[in-house]
Amino acid sequence: MNYIGSKLSLLEFLEDAIKQVVDENCNIFCDLFAGTGIVGSHFKKKGYRIRANDIQYYSYVLNRHYIGNHRELVFEKLTNEISELKDISIEKRKNFVCTYLSNIEGSKGFIYNNYCLGGTKDKKESRQYFSDENGMRCDAIRQKIESWKEQRLVSDDEYYFLLSSLIECIDKHANTASVYGAFLKKLKRSAQNSLVLKPAELIVNDQEHEVFNDDINEIAGKINGDILYLDPPYNHRQYATNYHLLETIAKYDNPKIYGKTGLRNYDNQKSLYCSRLQVKKAFRDLILKAKTKYIFLSYNNEGLMTLSDIKEVLSLRGEYGFFTREYNRFKADKTENRQHKASKTVEYLHYVVCEEY
Repeated sequence: MNYIGSKLSLLEFLEDAIKQVVDENCNIFCDLFAGTGIVGSHFKKKGYRIRANDIQYYSYVLNRHYIGNHRELVFEKLTNEISELKDISIEKRKNFVCTYLSNIEGSKGFIYNNYCLGGTKDKKESRQYFSDENGMRCDAIRQKIESWKEQRLVSDDEYYFLLSSLIECIDKHANTASVYGAFLKKLKRSAQNSLVLKPAELIVNDQEHEVFNDDINEIAGKINGDILYLDPPYNHRQYATNYHLLETIAKYDNPKIYGKTGLRNYDNQKSLYCSRLQVKKAFRDLILKAKTKYIFLSYNNEGLMTLSDIKEVLSLRGEYGFFTREYNRFKADKTENRQHKASKTVEYLHYVVCEEY
């Protein structure tokens, strides 16, 4: 996914920097602003036990699969509905189930009726986040996954794998510049292509991992670990509004929506880290609660908190330092539509070696 703040291009930088600070006895890596799970997944592959958290439910779904799932998925009970599965090797069942879902008949459900032109053209607000075909495909697949869960034909692990696969695949066909704060007037090429469900990567290992869906300041004092990695929002843009449609697909709860973009209510998901007036206080509360040997904070040079703010707060826990790396700015729209200060920004990885934890 093309995700705001994604650290995909910075994973090597993060790993190298963290290795220079931590000792060899670190086994538990906590990623509590987990987003799409890119960082947690990387360190899971390195053998760490991961504890991940995010307040957005679609993020929880992704992390519940990428972090929480660590054994092969067998879809044993689903053979009661799809008898052909019995003849498929376990390693190939994920692909088979995804192909099965890709071929079911579309349905005019909540996504089609509220976010596709065919379903909204006669309503007060017409929207075109997806093609009519893909909106119906999304609805049908989402309904089938939920039906399987309700009938107990899939386990929790299998359920979150299928949801993660759908979220990632439908996102690739969204008719947006990048985020869901607006849709394009005409269907772009990728939005015209038919949705085909492809299996999300499964990272198999022998570690048990934990995934949470909570406000970080509420859960920070309840989770302990060796390394705490923090990647909070840097500016005023709320993830709840930028990815509201993924939240609705993940929950599929038929919410009341409003406005041109069909926003759902997100009052309980507003982040204090997007508020210039509240971010430092929230950050201080978080840092003082954290139960960990080492704290690392990703933040760029244009964030709401200043470098002196960050140093002041982290130094409350012990010896402070930082690493830097220049990288290309994330752009959610075309350059001509927004005045950017620069094409590149500087990513800081701040850290503190905690005196007590």
